[in-house]
Amino acid sequence: MPAWLTESEMQTLRSVVDRLIPAGDGPGALEAGAADYIDRFLGAFTFDPPLIWAGGPTSGRFGGKARYSEFHRLSAIDELSWRTRIEGSLGVPEREFNGPVTGLQQIYREGLAALGDDFGECDPQERDSRLRANPEFTSIVFRHVCEGTYGAPEYGGNKELCGWIAIDFAGDVQPRGWTDAEVSEP
Repeated sequence: MPAWLTESEMQTLRSVVDRLIPAGDGPGALEAGAADYIDRFLGAFTFDPPLIWAGGPTSGRFGGKARYSEFHRLSAIDELSWRTRIEGSLGVPEREFNGPVTGLQQIYREGLAALGDDFGECDPQERDSRLRANPEFTSIVFRHVCEGTYGAPEYGGNKELCGWIAIDFAGDVQPRGWTDAEVSEP
């Protein structure tokens, strides 16, 4: 069940992420859970604490306690900033000190609607055509697809570390750190 998007929007988003970073010799963005990452990010404030900053300093993958999954509480100014970025200014005076802001939730809602409910059934050329028709939205989605595919899995993507495995990245290695050999490898 999606955290913020509707089921229909989520289906369209899954088709988008699959088109932007398709599976090849290994998993693509769909298999990595990039759509889940984006949905959780858009719905960050439906969680307590909000899913903005994962804890740390270690994930437990290379020793230490698994603290990344313990999200930090936000300060009042951080919450204001992130709510404005995600939800938009919504006419709230504190959010409009620099003018009205269109939030990512509205950008995604409108962008996914513009692609059409039938986006997933279209042939690849038609999908590409629709994505090219809205380059600003596609650019935002692509950035988030990369984050969801290759970022820390605690944010909802990079399932089973498949994004890191695909690019031969060890991921977070604290508290072990990098060995001299790893640092000097070409």
